[in-house]
Amino acid sequence: MNPRALLAGIVLFTSASFGAEPDLKIGIIGLDSSHCVRFARLFNDATDKEHLPGARIVWAYRGGSPDVDLSRSRVEGFTAEIRDKYGVTLLDSIADLSTRSDAILMLSLDGRVHLAEARIVFQTGKPVFIDKPLAGSYADSVAIARLARELNVPLFSSSPRRFAPGIAKLRAAKIGALRGVISYGPAPIEPHVPDLFYYGVHATETLFTVIGPGCETVANTHTPDTDVVTGTWSGGRTGVVYALRNGRQGYGVTAFGTTGIVDDREERDYLGLTRQILQFFRTRQAPFPIQETLEIMAFMEAAEESKRQGGAPVDLKAFMARHGGPL
Repeated sequence: MNPRALLAGIVLFTSASFGAEPDLKIGIIGLDSSHCVRFARLFNDATDKEHLPGARIVWAYRGGSPDVDLSRSRVEGFTAEIRDKYGVTLLDSIADLSTRSDAILMLSLDGRVHLAEARIVFQTGKPVFIDKPLAGSYADSVAIARLARELNVPLFSSSPRRFAPGIAKLRAAKIGALRGVISYGPAPIEPHVPDLFYYGVHATETLFTVIGPGCETVANTHTPDTDVVTGTWSGGRTGVVYALRNGRQGYGVTAFGTTGIVDDREERDYLGLTRQILQFFRTRQAPFPIQETLEIMAFMEAAEESKRQGGAPVDLKAFMARHGGPL
């Protein structure tokens, strides 16, 4: 018998015997964010110490928003890197990519395009990860979530901060009953979307990861350099997003309990998020309900409404009812 054929048979038998799963073929939509090359490194580079086996990014659709400076200026470079360094094949159609792929990463930097992309992608019924922000408005976010529910599409959206190791340690700390949380991070403004949607989403997601959903009111103290967005939760709990636009910047969060105070100063962690994405693609089960992400989107847009009203508190449930309602 041909030795090569015998070896191939042994490999196939061994894989079948131990229930090895074939690699998932992933498609990327949107090559205008640094996240596309970060995910490609973790999925496609077997020499990387953080490489995650079991999936590979095979196809990509470049996308890009010509009226967003950071998108327009970076899409060519990221496209070349993901093609030449990570061996990803470029396609000219979102529909073609969605049909070929086992799962889809929607990474377009501009949240405004996510609803239009989702209307095409969701037709396949395949699991979809949508990078932060879920959309360019709360109303579009609800529309995406409703479409996913209607078509039975597994949907997951997040930033890396939700899964940073330091956040998990902070949540597990013994500090008694949680009374409040302050989360800070960079928040440069992209004029086409509400202020926090661009980079402030990282600090906002960190806040909600620690304090949980259930915000009742949102008030925003706005200055040229900073937004201080304060939310009230049931039981007198408070949550603050301290959004930084100038000077020294970084990420951090402090949690205040009845018996202790604990904080975390870690930066973003892409490995934790990527592990969650791979598990989601395999199980079709998101690590948290989409309703939590919708509340985060409502919080950020309500902060914009409060800014327009000179810092007046905005009732979050009433805001959601006016802008598309709950899911």
